[in-house]
Amino acid sequence: MTDEMGTDRFTAADLEELSEFVRERWTAGLGRDWMTPAGTLDWSCLYTAEHAVDCVFSYAFFLASRVTDDYPDYGELPAGPTAGPADIIVALRAVTTMLVSVIKTAEPGATAVIHRRPVIETGVPADFAPRGGLELILHAYDVCCGLGVAFDPPAALCRRLFDDTQGWPWPAREPTEDPWSDLLVRSGRLQPR
Repeated sequence: MTDEMGTDRFTAADLEELSEFVRERWTAGLGRDWMTPAGTLDWSCLYTAEHAVDCVFSYAFFLASRVTDDYPDYGELPAGPTAGPADIIVALRAVTTMLVSVIKTAEPGATAVIHRRPVIETGVPADFAPRGGLELILHAYDVCCGLGVAFDPPAALCRRLFDDTQGWPWPAREPTEDPWSDLLVRSGRLQPR
């Protein structure tokens, strides 16, 4: 999908591909210690993965609600008290399916709140895939860093995600030949070269 500026958008199909990639990488780390810190975060790998699942779910919930003046007054999607890494991986498939379905079935012109800081912003259905994708790819990377699992997402997917999220939530920056590093640098997870 291309926007009015001729930029390739990060689509619901890209989100599905990213989710599959993340689930494969997290599955590779199932035998590792998920209570270790996730990369440079203070959160454990398990909590960070749960947070990533909640982020994807939240974007599905926001768009499905069609609320435009604030986030719907509803809490997080917490994992159950005995949920482990394998359960989080199943949950990621479920919430990705939800977000993709909500995007694909939304009526033309539908809008909903997508962000509220510093001011309320709304988006159309196509805006929700890159928002969910950005949260997912960065937190999945944090988890994989903590687990010591390689994480090298597809370059074309990273380029579309980088381009489609320019200026959110960090200032826009010029792309390089390495879109995955561009995403990490822009998020503060990697120092520019």
